Amino acid sequence: MAFDGFVVAALADELNKTLCGGRIYKITQPEKDEIILTIRRGSDVKYLLISANPSLPIVYLTEEKKQGPPVAPNFCMLLRKYIQNARISGVTQPENERILMISLSYRDELGDLKDCSLIAELMGKHSNIILTDAERNIIDSIKRIPLHVSSVREVLPGKPYFIPKTVEKQNPLTVSREDFDRILAANPRALDQALYQSFTGVSPLEAAVFLERTGIDTDLPFTQLNETEKAHLYASFTRLMQAVRQGEFHPCIVYEKGVPDIFSAFDYIRTGRDTSECFDSISAMLIRYYGEKEAAGRIRQRSADLRRVVQTLYERALKKYDLQQKQMRDTAKMEQYRIYGEMINTYGYGVTQGEKSFVCTNYYDGKEIRVPLNPEIPVMENAKVYFARYAKLKRTKEALDQLLKETSDTLHYLDSISSALDIAADEADLRQIREELYLSGYLRQRGPAKKQKIHNRPMHFVSSDGYDIYVGKNNIQNEELTHKLADGADWWFHAKGIAGSHVILKSGKAMPPDKSFEEAAALAAHFSKAGKAGHAEVDYVQKKHLKKTPKAPIGFVIYHTNYSMLASTDISGIRRLQE
Repeated sequence: MAFDGFVVAALADELNKTLCGGRIYKITQPEKDEIILTIRRGSDVKYLLISANPSLPIVYLTEEKKQGPPVAPNFCMLLRKYIQNARISGVTQPENERILMISLSYRDELGDLKDCSLIAELMGKHSNIILTDAERNIIDSIKRIPLHVSSVREVLPGKPYFIPKTVEKQNPLTVSREDFDRILAANPRALDQALYQSFTGVSPLEAAVFLERTGIDTDLPFTQLNETEKAHLYASFTRLMQAVRQGEFHPCIVYEKGVPDIFSAFDYIRTGRDTSECFDSISAMLIRYYGEKEAAGRIRQRSADLRRVVQTLYERALKKYDLQQKQMRDTAKMEQYRIYGEMINTYGYGVTQGEKSFVCTNYYDGKEIRVPLNPEIPVMENAKVYFARYAKLKRTKEALDQLLKETSDTLHYLDSISSALDIAADEADLRQIREELYLSGYLRQRGPAKKQKIHNRPMHFVSSDGYDIYVGKNNIQNEELTHKLADGADWWFHAKGIAGSHVILKSGKAMPPDKSFEEAAALAAHFSKAGKAGHAEVDYVQKKHLKKTPKAPIGFVIYHTNYSMLASTDISGIRRLQE
């Protein structure tokens, strides 16, 4: 993420173009550190969200209407007193800082025209929303900061407002060539570090990507550049600042493995990276980025109860499996007991009563063997004891063979549920996983069973050659894909030996090109437990060669003839269709 001075500059530019001249006619405070201004400009109505949340400080135009609490908080009431019906005259960003100043004009109780500013400081844990008068004295703030909390600056009614300078940085929009060279030469660190440490609003991400575009080695300090490189660096920096001053922004999000990774006010961050998307406005980009991030976090939180259930069941099954394996290792003595019994039946007539053992030739391998005896019972009775032990261990082994398979299947099945939870994208996915756990007997239905159709579709991709590829998000979808959607000639893909999605490459009567096979295998590798490993071995076979065994868990199949390939887990180049 890079919520830096350039993103704020893009916001200031967008708000100036869309809000200047508009009037604030509604103010709500849905959260303790968040306000929403409803602004009317002619026939257009805009909603401006300003949040001072320490973990997510943000400003953007939104379409979402949030309801405020029944009783408005004090700061909200103060804003309504001062800026209800105020006109927006401009939005500025001081010195490329992460600060937005919204200039307002309003009429006081006597009808006199007054000026004030609503200031949004977007600085992590120091974020705040502050209302000041025309002389920059603080009227109030959403977070009051007394002296004992911050020795740098008090944020209290009546105190003068100023931007604290805890670190000396230069405004990049006004820096001259002489100052640019002098400032960077004074910093002995690598060039990317020197840039973001020396100029306001420049994030580590923007510094690294900017230098990457210039082709200059980021690991070198400024003093090791030659004169040509220094001139090229300043010229490139100047062009970037010129784009900021002229409002030439191209908001962009870069995705990594389908998940929003970083964003910027400029689209050059896409260079040499995964899939990306550009937007017409900075607000649209922020809504998409934080919306998808928030949705992923929300789904993760709402799936926590299912994850706990699955994890508990998995741990229990694993303990059972370990115990069964220990018992199976104990049955390894079974054949030894049988041989002891047969040796006693063959040679025991010549053994003196009371002996604790005897040595004879094992006629199975021709080697000598010592046979232990219990001297307190007749010699030949020892054979019956060994045969009884053999029979008991044989019965145990036969039972354990079945139990181990059942427990192994349970572990594999619960692993597949865990994998499905990892790729669940919405509530419908979670409901379908929960329904599967009910059907499998791992969850109890609360109250009378209600049959309801869950409208949830598998993921749909299109290969580079135009072939449809479907990916199941859980075992119910895997079952439907494999046994209902797929025809006999279609190709089925699955990560080898690990939990993952069923992937169907629809081929019709034609043989798809190699590229489509590689992309289908990449999807199978990506949506598996090896999704973060970079590569995974994938089995693939035509659907007609798959079989479902009786009483097998949902979504389980077997196959005896297949092909395999090593597939990348990178799916950035595969086009996904909207469900």
